[in-house]
Amino acid sequence: MIVGIGTDLCDTTRLAQALARHGERFAAKVLGVHELVEYQKRQAAAPARALKYLGTRFAAKEALSKAIGLGMREPMSWHACEILNDAMGRPELVLNGDLLVWLNDRHWHAHVSVSDEGAFAQAFVIVETRNSP
Repeated sequence: MIVGIGTDLCDTTRLAQALARHGERFAAKVLGVHELVEYQKRQAAAPARALKYLGTRFAAKEALSKAIGLGMREPMSWHACEILNDAMGRPELVLNGDLLVWLNDRHWHAHVSVSDEGAFAQAFVIVETRNSP
């Protein structure tokens, strides 16, 4: 059963402005450890793709915060989840800490989809209940 749906549309030009003002600290604030490594690889190879990567991750975390109904307040935070690609390249939410416990206590599971086009990045998150053990 679906318990929440969240979506977010991010204008990456605003992220570029934040990066210009705050430098890489901004990326480190939004991205988790594994995401930051991927972002830095992309930044070295193709800065435009790195910005789109940052945008999709920003949008996905905002969408998750909406789908679970918390917004950006505990246990939801920028570093409480990462959007990583599985072996097939599909994005998946990897939760940790209190957020992982919070969703597990409710028997909730989240699915994510991300996309980018031009200056925009978007994400959709669906949260559903899973059968309890």
